[in-house]
Amino acid sequence: MSTEDSQPRQSTNLLMMIRPSAFRMNEETAVNNAYQREAPNLGDAVERAQDEFDGVVKALRQHGVNVAVYDSDPEADTPDALFPNNWVSFHRDGRVGLYPMFAANRRRERREVLLHSLATDQDLTFDSLVDFTEFEEHNVFLEGTGSLILDRVNLKAYAAIGPRTDRQAAQHFCEAFGYELVDFTALQTSGDTTAPIYHTNVMLAIGSEWAVVCDAIIPDATERQQVLSALETGGRTVVRISPEQVNGFAGNVLEVLNGDGQPLVAMSSAAHQSFTPEQREALGAIAPIVHAPIPTIEQLGGGSVRCMLAEVFLPQNAQ
Repeated sequence: MSTEDSQPRQSTNLLMMIRPSAFRMNEETAVNNAYQREAPNLGDAVERAQDEFDGVVKALRQHGVNVAVYDSDPEADTPDALFPNNWVSFHRDGRVGLYPMFAANRRRERREVLLHSLATDQDLTFDSLVDFTEFEEHNVFLEGTGSLILDRVNLKAYAAIGPRTDRQAAQHFCEAFGYELVDFTALQTSGDTTAPIYHTNVMLAIGSEWAVVCDAIIPDATERQQVLSALETGGRTVVRISPEQVNGFAGNVLEVLNGDGQPLVAMSSAAHQSFTPEQREALGAIAPIVHAPIPTIEQLGGGSVRCMLAEVFLPQNAQ
């Protein structure tokens, strides 16, 4: 078993983001993403998504966050390319994880050349790939930090098991990177249909001193208490949100660091509005909130700001 390092950090100042060139509602992911919605009157979805993307980048940079932006491949049909956290994860020991994706058109998002460009541009050590994509051959999936919410300090990996998050694949990740798996079932309801939630990161987020969770959609009482108890480790403030707030992307938030090492909480304006004033006050007392509007991305893509941010923990090259 390998662990990441002996001085873990929960968040990072460096983010990789992919600017979309072919954004639309992805028909291949809509079969189990209840948060995607048709929007026939939005106009040019690509142009709107690019404007919203640029707004997120601007907001983060204005708060001192280092954002490395790369363009998606214009020759590939990758409507969800702006959600890179599903196919890649970066780790402090110089390793990079590659993940098995449910939708065939999302597998084209994986571009190793981007990883080398990032390492070169940011002067980072990129030692090796840990490739889990073989699971796709068995119709088994684990979509990166959409499926796995990593407590990088206490080395716990939270996973809501479902069609895009396989328990065995999650256990393989934990064995490779030295995490303890905290797995459970969470249910999403859309109309008359109730099914396992498509990604863990729409209902759970973890910061250094806070966590946001919708425990109400974990039906098993033992699993629900296990998750809450684990999240409270280290005295974290746990903000419990409702299923309605999950629909507003209040669970899809991420802690990032500015250039001075100060934690921030990044989210969309819809997520910010979904929190109650008391919840915003509780989070804001721990770390300033940064938000930007991304209605087109949320409605057509079914994901929010956290999905757009790939955290980069690779170490700096030795001088």
